[in-house]
This record gives sequence, structure tokens and C-alpha cells, in this order.
Amino acid sequence: MEGWKGKYGVYLIAEIGGNYEGNFEYAQRLAELACESGVDAVKFQIYTGDTLVNKLESPDRNAHFKRFELKPEQHITLAKQCRSKGVTYTASVWDMDAIKWIDPYIEFYKIGSGDLTAYPIIKKITLLGKPVILSTGLATFEEVKEAVKYIQSQDSCYKKSEYLALLQCTSMYPIPAEDANLKAMALYKERFRLTVGYSDHTVGTAAVETAIAMGAEIVEMHFTDNREGKEFRDHKLSFAPDEIRGLIKKIEHIKLLQGNKIKTPMQSEIEAGYINSFRRAVYPVVNLKAGTVIKEEYVKTLRPNNGIDARKFDHVIGKKLLRDVHAFERLDWSFFD
Repeated sequence: MEGWKGKYGVYLIAEIGGNYEGNFEYAQRLAELACESGVDAVKFQIYTGDTLVNKLESPDRNAHFKRFELKPEQHITLAKQCRSKGVTYTASVWDMDAIKWIDPYIEFYKIGSGDLTAYPIIKKITLLGKPVILSTGLATFEEVKEAVKYIQSQDSCYKKSEYLALLQCTSMYPIPAEDANLKAMALYKERFRLTVGYSDHTVGTAAVETAIAMGAEIVEMHFTDNREGKEFRDHKLSFAPDEIRGLIKKIEHIKLLQGNKIKTPMQSEIEAGYINSFRRAVYPVVNLKAGTVIKEEYVKTLRPNNGIDARKFDHVIGKKLLRDVHAFERLDWSFFD
């Protein structure tokens, strides 16, 4: 994998997450729909209940995750399914024993917000030397900084933006608009000089569209076939296939609007003649005789910018005319001594 180069200018990740609800056939169906929607990558989560949640401390959550478990061969089938469609497969690997059998199918790893402080897991993943995306939900800036420092201490490759990306995220399902905090992306870009993006947990598409307009280079969205009649919470904040396709069209328009970092007159401005017609020049507002010394009350700046540019107004004041000029006549430096 060479950097986070999405097909449409933003790297789009469809997060299946737990939306298959433990049903392997449904997981395959969601993966197929996600691939067809145009995303760059499809993401799953690999875990067992017992390697994720302490069954004595949180028996209910342990049982919840057990219900969503898939077997190793099922995950591998999903990976092959995505790759056969030309779509990258990736996963948040929460079971370190799974790395030995899933690593051949993963181009980059996603470290979820809950594991930002799980340094033993981060260490095992970064020792593989593959690109990493780190979500930053739940974290203070200091915790993000410490995690980045730790990752980069494992391998200097993670000092490169193509190897480490940071996603702004708020770890609730769903979150209100005021909790998206998209400006954190700019903070990450300024402080770390890494790839930045957004992991979405809002309802609707506005937050993702705004994140892209603000410069998100990666966007991760939960994905489902449809939200109707679904009780599992993640479906509520998930994008459906048509919404992904609609987003891709909007990305193309957003990228057109963003342009580039080169500030220069645009071709439409040049062709319309607006550089001349919108700007001002210095014009006399009364008839003046040869020998007159120009005072401020004799001249004004008016459109169009023909003759002496308005920026030279102060240079005109105090000059002596060598010839008569009429009010509103175009001036030239040859008129002055």
C-alpha cells in the first residue's frame, strides 16, 4: 500500500463493525454491497468475547461479543471476497492470536479508540511494520501525543504520513453534532504532520461531508444495507449503499471547490476581463492645466484599472503636470515631470 490514496480523492472505509450481528451470510452480503458502493476499503473487527472482555467483570458485554464472533476461516473468506472485487480488506484486530492467520490478508491495521492506551496490542501491531490508522475517541490531546510517540518509537516508519494516520472520533453511538469536534483534525495536522481523517458516529451525512471539506484525507463510516427495522444501535448511524454513492458524487464536487493551494487569478476571472474592470486606477475628477501640482482633491480611484494603478495613488500626489488633462481622462506617467 502506497499512502492513503482514495479513488475519489478521499480514502473511504466502510466499517461493517457488528452490523452483521453474528450472521456470516449477512456479513458476506454487507461486504458485497460495500464493495459495490465504491469504497476503497471494507473493515471488520476480529475478536472473541473472552479475548476482549473480562467475563467476571463484565459478563453481559462478554456475552454480547460472543454472539458476534466469526471463525477464522469466515474472516479469511470475507477478506478474499473483498480482494476479489478489487477492494482493500482491513480489520481492527482485538485478538492478538488472530494476527498469525489474518495478517497475510491485511494491508493496513486499524487501532480503534478503545485500544489507544492498550500499548501491548499497539506494540504487536506496529512490529508488523504495516500502515496503521489510529482512532482517537475518548482521548485527551496528551494521550494522543503519547500514543503517537509510542507508535513511532516502535518503528521510525510511523513518522511518515503514509504509515500513520490519525482519525478524529467521538466514541458514542450515535453522537450529537456538537460532539463531532472536526477541528481536532486541524490540530493533529499542525502538531503531527501526519495523515488525518474522521471516523463518523453521527446520524446522517453532514458530518462526513463537512469533514471532507475541512481536509479529511480518510473517512471511516459505518455501513449497512438499510436501517429500517434494525434494532442494533450501529445501524442507526450507518451509511446505506445509495448514501455512499451520493457521497462520492459530493466528494468530486467538494474537491473541485477546494481547488489547490496556488493563489492566482482564475481563468474565468481572466477571460471575463475582471482583473481590469473590477480594479481601480487614478483619475482626475476636474480639468487640470499644465503646470498643476496634483493634490488629493483633484484625483480619485475609479474603475476600470486603466492608466495608473490605484496602488500608486500616493505617488501621483505632488507630481507636476506637463500637459493639460481633462476630468476622468486616463492618466499616464508621461504626463508628469
